[in-house]
Order: sequence, then structure tokens, then C-alpha cells
Amino acid sequence: MLIQHNIPLKPFNTFGIAAEGVDYIVVDDIAMLAEIGNIPRDKFILGGGSNILLTHDPEGLVLRNKLKGIDQIKEDDTHVWLHAASGEVWHDLVMYTVDKGWGGIENLSLIPGTVGASPMQNIGAYGVEAKDTIESVTFWHWEEERLLTYSNAECHFGYRDSIFKHECKNKVFITSVVYKLSKHPIFNTSYGAIEQELQQMGAKPDVQTISQAVINIRRSKLPDPAVIGNAGSFFKNPTIPSAQFEALKLEHPAIPSYPVSNTTVKVPAGWLIEQCGWKGYRNGDIGVHAKQALVLVNYGNAQGDAIWQLSGDVVDSVKRKFGIELEREVQVW
Repeated sequence: MLIQHNIPLKPFNTFGIAAEGVDYIVVDDIAMLAEIGNIPRDKFILGGGSNILLTHDPEGLVLRNKLKGIDQIKEDDTHVWLHAASGEVWHDLVMYTVDKGWGGIENLSLIPGTVGASPMQNIGAYGVEAKDTIESVTFWHWEEERLLTYSNAECHFGYRDSIFKHECKNKVFITSVVYKLSKHPIFNTSYGAIEQELQQMGAKPDVQTISQAVINIRRSKLPDPAVIGNAGSFFKNPTIPSAQFEALKLEHPAIPSYPVSNTTVKVPAGWLIEQCGWKGYRNGDIGVHAKQALVLVNYGNAQGDAIWQLSGDVVDSVKRKFGIELEREVQVW
């Protein structure tokens, strides 16, 4: 097992933050995990680096996930089951399923990161979440020194949330995920943007056209990390009681919402941030994207702690204006 030292991490995080992995290991074989587990150091698992903010040089082991492989393991008349290694690029997996005509994750096209992040974050977009298709998640447990597999229910999925961010946090290395995909999918075009894009494309909804519509929308609204450093949506959309929303609506009649239950609604964090005047804000190399206020950006050589401070200022201003406390989606190292 090769341990490299003082490896620049800027190329491995989409924010483009300069930091170094003091001790860095490329994990390309599950068999390595038992040996790594015997090293008494904190472990930082680096997949696509698309949901992290580096505020300092990680002092433990930086584990670069390079586990690869996509295999069809089962099928019946209506579904197929795919086993995907956690180091596979997420969008590559989506394109694999789209090419096959299998439905379930086409709305999640072009989300950056790796397969391992899909259960960790319960990634989601345009009315679809990873939990909708995840059958099981397999991981190496550092303390138990063995591979375990959790069913969908055991993963305790929530909005951008799972057991891997709580009880299992820093205790496991996700190695693979099994997805159950449909041969005869029911398409989700409930988000108006997808319907509008399909109309502009002159296309009827199917796996391929919905995927392309989502790709077009994301490219038009979100900055390319290769050009402007960012980690996509920095904040979660808050869920608030319906009574609180009705009170806010009296003061802010244009406030949008999406029903969650009979007693709660979800409010777009981007709208709240924009109403506080942050959209397009820039101070040196840090800023809020001009087209999507959910996205904080690094225009060049920003420090991670400066971006973190900016996120705190955004949270404070939304709290003062609306009485809603935004929750950060990005993981901080």
C-alpha cells in the first residue's frame, strides 16, 4: 500500500481550494481497507470532491476513492438491478442507464461527484432522489473490520441526509451501491423547467430526452467547476411549518413553496438568499453566483475559511429577514 505525502488537493475538489493531503492513499481495491483500518488516524474519504469545503490541510489520512465497476446483477420483466462501485463517476452511471433505456435516475443527470456520494447525501434534483432507486449500500466498517450491507430502510434516508452522515459518520467507507431501475419507467416531469425544456427541444418525455433536458437546464443555470470553483448547492431548501409559511406570506406575498406534508412546506433557499440581496455578490475571489443564489463560488484563489464565513453571513441575513435558519449542505474539512 502506497502512502503519498503532501499531495496538492486543489485538483481534487470542485471548489478549487488549495490544500494538501499530508498523508494520501489511492484506494482502488477493497482489500486495502482492512490494512488502512489498522492505521490509528482520522480518515477523510475523497470521491469527486464536489460536496466538500477545505478550510485547512486534512491532518488524517486522505483516502482517494478509485473503486470501479458497473455490473448488472439481476433482472426480471419490469426491473434491472445494477451494482456500482462507489468510485464510479455518478454522471457516467446515469449515462450508462440512459443508454440502456432504464429509468429512475435520469433526473439526476450531470450531478457532480461519485456513486458513493449518492447514498451519503441522498442526492436529488427535479423531483427525484437517490433513495428512490437505491436497493442496498455496502460499506467497510472501520471498527467492526468487515463489510456490511444495509437495505434502503436501514440507510434512514432523508432530505440530503442518511445514516452515513450521523450514526455511521467517520465510521465507514462506502464500497458499492445497488440500484433498482425500471424497464418501463413512469417519468417525473413535475418540475416546470423540465416540461418547458422538453417543449423547446420538441421532444416527448423518455429516459434520453429527460436526461438531456436536465443537462441543458443545469448547464444554463449552474457554473462549470472547471471554470468557476463551486460545490453546487451550498444550502438545503428549508422545510418549515405551514403556519409559519402563511405568516411569512402576509409579509412576502411572492414567497414560493412546495408542499411536503399536511403541516409543512419547503421554501427555496435560493429565493430567500436572493431576497436578501446576495445574488451576484462578490468580494475579491469569493462570491454568490449571479444566476443561482444557492451557489457560492471561488473566482480564483479564495481560502476555504473565507467561503465559510460568507456562508455564515448569508445564513445570518436570511435568519434576520425571514426567521428561517438555513442549513449548509456542503461538508467542511
